[in-house]
Amino acid sequence: MPRTVVVNDRMQKGYRYRLSAPIGRGFDPEFVPDLTPKEMLALGVFCGKYMTDCRKEFPASWFKRARLSPGGRDCALNYFGVDASQPLSEWRRKGWIHPDDPRGWFQWYCRYYMGRRLPDEDGRQIRRWKAFRRHAAQVRANCEPGDPFCRPRQRQALLQWAYDSRTM
Repeated sequence: MPRTVVVNDRMQKGYRYRLSAPIGRGFDPEFVPDLTPKEMLALGVFCGKYMTDCRKEFPASWFKRARLSPGGRDCALNYFGVDASQPLSEWRRKGWIHPDDPRGWFQWYCRYYMGRRLPDEDGRQIRRWKAFRRHAAQVRANCEPGDPFCRPRQRQALLQWAYDSRTM
């Protein structure tokens, strides 16, 4: 049965959305991420600072092993130990931020995973996710298989887009 989620965090007050698909299922056939949001958080993404004020919106299990920073950004928490993010201001400048998801792609993915469906925005974000796969091709073309120290920023960025770059 559909359920409504009400968000009250630092970036959204009173934002509501409806969950209409089962959690972790009902994805567009073009969207086949390697990692779940829970796995991404446990691996270390976004310098540990991405989800620190919005835990109530998502399952508590996502945060049991999440590598989060209670203070400022700490890129040592990232799986590859490097910063692979652009500031949110840059994402806004490039027009990548949708008003429903002011934190960007990962927020969209978390909500999509939970069962929210916004057909136009889902299509846009899935196209962006597919376009990011070019970085996986670059890692494969320029690195020896199994060398995790080759192109760590690109590998970290891939993790942040739900591509499992640990074994490329």
